[in-house]
This record gives sequence, C-alpha cells and structure tokens, in this order.
Amino acid sequence: MSRHRLCAPADVPPGEVRVLPCGTRELAVSNIGGTLYAIDDVCTHDGGPLGEGTLRGDRLICPRHGAAFNARTGKVLTLPAVRDVRAYPVSVEGDGVYVQCDGGESEPGA
Repeated sequence: MSRHRLCAPADVPPGEVRVLPCGTRELAVSNIGGTLYAIDDVCTHDGGPLGEGTLRGDRLICPRHGAAFNARTGKVLTLPAVRDVRAYPVSVEGDGVYVQCDGGESEPGA
C-alpha cells in the first residue's frame, strides 16, 4: 500500500462526506466530530456510490437501496448489504489528509 495525499482537512467539513481519488480507487471520506475516516466508495450490495449517500452520525447510508455502513470501520449495519467495505487509515499532517491505499502514484516522500 502507498501513502496518498487526498485533500486539505477543511475540504471535508464536519458532518459531510466527500468522494476522493486514492490511487486506483475512490474513497468516501467522512468527517465525524472533527475526525476524518475513509472507506471504499462502493456499496457491497450493488456497487452504489456510498459517498453520494447520507451521513447520520457515523452511519453512511447508500443512496440506492438504503444499506448502511459504519463510516469509521466499514462494517455493514443494515440490509440489503451483507459484506463490509474496506476502511483505510487516515492521518492529518499540517495542511494534508493522507491515506494508505493500493495502486497509483504515491505522495512524493511518502
């Protein structure tokens, strides 16, 4: 896995979700109480775009069929999804949000 710079911390306001590229994948990055979390932006039920869903507390609800996932851990919380999504470690350093994920170009010096 490589370290990637996703954005500035202010780019994901509290209570919001942003879809951001990380190497060869898209991540749903959530700000929950001032802490940033990243999970795959793909619902395991039918491939829906999780980052276009609704964030309620730490629950990210898929806009297609309402499956809910824990935005901190990727754990599936409600049907119709039955498989978890992958969660990624996030770090905030200065003006950057960094994530360890697969593929693509890594941040210089990472």
